[in-house]
Amino acid sequence: MSRTRTALLAALALIAASAGTAVAVAPVDAAPAAVPCTVDYTVQNQWDTGFTAAVTVTNNGAAKSSWAVKWSYAGNQRVTSGWNAKITQSGTAVTAANETYNATLGAGGSVSFGFNGSYSGTNAVPTAFTLDGVTCNADDGSGGGDGGDGGGGTTDPGGRVDNPYDGATVYVNPEWSAKAAAEPGGSRVSGQPTGVWLDRIAAINGVNGGMGLRDHLDAALQQQGGGEEVVQLVIYDLPGRDCAALASNGELGPTEIDTYKTQFIDPIAAILGDSKYSSLRIVTTIEIDSLPNLVTNTGSRATATPQCDTMLANGNYVKGVGYALATLGAIPNVYNYIDAGHHGWLGWDDNFAPSATLFHQAATSEGATVDDVQGFITNTANYSALKEDNFTVDDTVGGTSVRQSTWVDWNRYVDELSYAQAFRNQLVSAGFNSGIGMLIDTSRNGWGGSARPTGPGATTSVDTYVDGGRYDRRIHIGNWCNQSGAGLGERPQAAPAAGIDAYVWMKPPGESDGSSTAIANDEGKGFDRMCDPTYTGNARNGNNMSGALPNAPLSGHWFSAQFQQLMQNAYPPL
Repeated sequence: MSRTRTALLAALALIAASAGTAVAVAPVDAAPAAVPCTVDYTVQNQWDTGFTAAVTVTNNGAAKSSWAVKWSYAGNQRVTSGWNAKITQSGTAVTAANETYNATLGAGGSVSFGFNGSYSGTNAVPTAFTLDGVTCNADDGSGGGDGGDGGGGTTDPGGRVDNPYDGATVYVNPEWSAKAAAEPGGSRVSGQPTGVWLDRIAAINGVNGGMGLRDHLDAALQQQGGGEEVVQLVIYDLPGRDCAALASNGELGPTEIDTYKTQFIDPIAAILGDSKYSSLRIVTTIEIDSLPNLVTNTGSRATATPQCDTMLANGNYVKGVGYALATLGAIPNVYNYIDAGHHGWLGWDDNFAPSATLFHQAATSEGATVDDVQGFITNTANYSALKEDNFTVDDTVGGTSVRQSTWVDWNRYVDELSYAQAFRNQLVSAGFNSGIGMLIDTSRNGWGGSARPTGPGATTSVDTYVDGGRYDRRIHIGNWCNQSGAGLGERPQAAPAAGIDAYVWMKPPGESDGSSTAIANDEGKGFDRMCDPTYTGNARNGNNMSGALPNAPLSGHWFSAQFQQLMQNAYPPL
């Protein structure tokens, strides 16, 4: 993505807006020192009748307690939905005003928002912008640009390696390993590395006599020997956590951002920053099931929830992720990976680019920068197949695209590998460093066993073709809880494909996603009907059966029957 500048407004008006063009507008004789504000307008994605745009406004004047940006279109563009600003349109004139959570715009501060739009004919980039009635002008061109700079090479300026998994062994959690080994046949996988979940404040010091964070790091030092050792942590306790589900609700209420910072992130950082652990490569998965919810489960969408609307309005997901990135990223041997959902969540056009834009906003909030982000992780604790070999998104049956099948439902991706690689490129376009890497959680997406198709489905229809050939045997791609028929996936490995830092088992196989029935507990975990095998569904799974296994315990608790199924249906087989 490039930032285009010219001194001639007439020439700017002739620039064709294509995906990835960003424009900063300047009058002919503007002096850089007199610039009151700058606006970067970026078309991030464009198709025949629509587009996704991102706007970043920088205030070079006095601090503001509210703000409004205005521009006009030369054509018939219409804003259809937006995020991080209240966007209205009258004719060709557009106004984007602050939300309550981003009303303050300090001197030298920036704010970003985005939107989806429609158009026909041409989609020319606006050539003039105002901030609170003052015309905004171009910057001097010496700023950072829109990504593609840095992140590559062997190490970054902080001494981090390009891929922490390269040439390293990965920590085997002795608590998980013991549970796996105690299962019949479990010794076949009990030596695999898995993530250590810090999902509540008490987990930092250990729960019910279990290992705390220091215990795990000390054990990792013992496992390290003379080589490099990766320790995988899941940082997971945002205020109002997982606003679209109940099984994984957390202990902190929607407004408890200060508690999250001071009692959760700060103590973790104090331990990770101990020089005793400086030889470890500490990989953190930052807050799964948070930021994607702000894109897909808010506003006027059929999948919206009041809880997600609250978290979008108060900004605490963005603030929490930004604070975690900034605080943990200040530790030289910590490698932050932000959760990026999965292809069955963000793979559609109206989710894909907006999510990347939102992630960039979070990664540049609360003192964080893109340099605090090593990469992203997809499919965490989910079941999406790594690679569907029996059909592609480009296939057709009788002239009908695979995208029109009930299973794919117009998604542009049919598996995690293609999604992760494409989303990586989108993230770079959104402003992240070009050297970012992706992780894919393959702990439960093997889908082997006797039900695994051996070839494409019948070409009777596009649905028989897809359903007969797909490895992912879920009833609906929106089903996420203790899925029947799932199996262990690819074993953890470094650099398995272009742009992928590693396949990982971040979700420890055998740990439940949520209870099948309501279970009283002191862990802040509610009962989600998506974990009930008798549940007939909701808008997020197309009102289908949940596909969940029966008799499941609380999320994170050991689920022996699920572990046995995962081994039985492992692919590659054990």
